[in-house]
Amino acid sequence: MSRTARQRVDAGAGLSVWAITAAEYAAFVRAQPSVSFLQTPAWGRVKTEWRSEYLGWFDGGQLVGAGLVLHRPVPRLDRYTLAYLPQGPVIDWSGEIEAWLAPLAVHLKAHGAFAIRLGPPVRTAVWSAAQVKEGIADPRRKRLTDMASLTDDPVGAHVTAHLRNAGWLPQSPEDGFGAGQPQFTYEMPLAGRSEDDLLRGMNQQWRRNIKKAVREGVEVTVGDVTVGEDLKAFHDLYVHTAERDRFTPRPLSYFATMFAEMSAEAPERIKLYQARHQGDLVAATIMVRVGAHAWYLYGASSTAKREVRGSNACQWAMIRDALAADCEIYDLRGITPTLDADDPHVGLIQFKVGTGGQAVRYAGEWDLPLRPMVYRAFDLYMRRRGR
Repeated sequence: MSRTARQRVDAGAGLSVWAITAAEYAAFVRAQPSVSFLQTPAWGRVKTEWRSEYLGWFDGGQLVGAGLVLHRPVPRLDRYTLAYLPQGPVIDWSGEIEAWLAPLAVHLKAHGAFAIRLGPPVRTAVWSAAQVKEGIADPRRKRLTDMASLTDDPVGAHVTAHLRNAGWLPQSPEDGFGAGQPQFTYEMPLAGRSEDDLLRGMNQQWRRNIKKAVREGVEVTVGDVTVGEDLKAFHDLYVHTAERDRFTPRPLSYFATMFAEMSAEAPERIKLYQARHQGDLVAATIMVRVGAHAWYLYGASSTAKREVRGSNACQWAMIRDALAADCEIYDLRGITPTLDADDPHVGLIQFKVGTGGQAVRYAGEWDLPLRPMVYRAFDLYMRRRGR
């Protein structure tokens, strides 16, 4: 079908939003230096419980922006959906935001959305590892936001101010973890650095653990998920980890779909790392890479043999591979913003700060109600079921 024959929604003069094909969307994403893995076409196929849609922003006939939209229906009102763009869309966030978001709202409302939820991939603040360590040691500091940011991003400030003034509702909770993507993450800058630089940037404990894994004979290999045995071994260890750390694990089928879809899109997109000691699987991790950005996505570890430091060995293998692939960022994903030594969540940031990276605050997720009564009903339903 030609573009002129497609259903099209314009917001007056300026940018237009049209539905585009998966092939057109994939071509646009490949042309970008990097996008979130949550905005790749494959991710829409991984999230089988959501309906996927690919949208493009056009300036005249030129595709200038794009977004993966995941549609979630309202219980008992299937004709209405929450339109979710995780860590997206892929647009110029430094420009006039309303010119991008107004036609998006018009298109999605016309196609049955009762609300839009999006997560602009823009930073608002950064704290160095040294700042984080000082904050944890200072009883007066309870949260990252109690300290001055190392850098304040003007684009992030511009985006959050616009969204708030335009009636968008912030969805990121105070503790940093909600139903969607984390607002606070921990990242290692890789650009222009060597392996020796990265090791020097780590704290003594991390360096000691990496060296100990080598001395103990821990071997890290990239698993072959095509045969199924390696993925099953990972999942068994992951379920063990979930029981120990008290979280609900995803089924094996979820990971099988993830590897199948993401590998089909790009062979180097996703890798499974396995650390073994004397034949025993002691740790396993999953890394995803899109362009210049690599993410630590999932991890699992055995309760036995923790002293051989298989988890650190897996992390170091992923970091080295990300560096060799010319990635600019190795992303250890979510943290909470707590610096309170009495908070059980502080251990997460203490573990990640040992890499010597930096804590980053993003704009977070925001909702725009398009049908307020349906939105309120959906919000009440989600609160009752614990989101």
